[in-house]
Amino acid sequence: MSEQPRRNVASYSTYQEAERAVDHLSDQGFPVERVAIIGQDVRLVEQVVGRMDYGRAALHGAVSGALPGALIGWIFGLLNWLNPVVSGLLLALYGLIFGAVVGALFGVLLHAAQGGRRDFASVRSMEPSRYDVAVDEAVADEAVRLLGGLQNTGGAGRPAHS
Repeated sequence: MSEQPRRNVASYSTYQEAERAVDHLSDQGFPVERVAIIGQDVRLVEQVVGRMDYGRAALHGAVSGALPGALIGWIFGLLNWLNPVVSGLLLALYGLIFGAVVGALFGVLLHAAQGGRRDFASVRSMEPSRYDVAVDEAVADEAVRLLGGLQNTGGAGRPAHS
């Protein structure tokens, strides 16, 4: 199956507006499998959430090590055929503790290895500046007509210039 040429039929400043437009097309019986929402002009945003010191590095490491440790301990406990529930829970607890300790140690070591560079914690995200609604060329005129009705009823999108 070959890729159909697509045409932008509207642009929106938020994803929710583009999603509303596609939902409107769906409500009108439009073949939505021929629609795509495309984020344009993507930028990386890194939000700093706090200062990173040895205590926070240990805490982050402990949290990230505890769950895998508990899971591995629980799985090993299930291999005991005599009393799998008790031994599974007990080994999960031991795994949680061991994973937290090892994770804390690794967190502190990694923080120390950075030598003062990047003494902060952050969360990264990708944010498009606009969202284009694109449809297969064969049904683009119908989509423009249907979205025109949405824009007349308070939709915030603007028609795309082809």
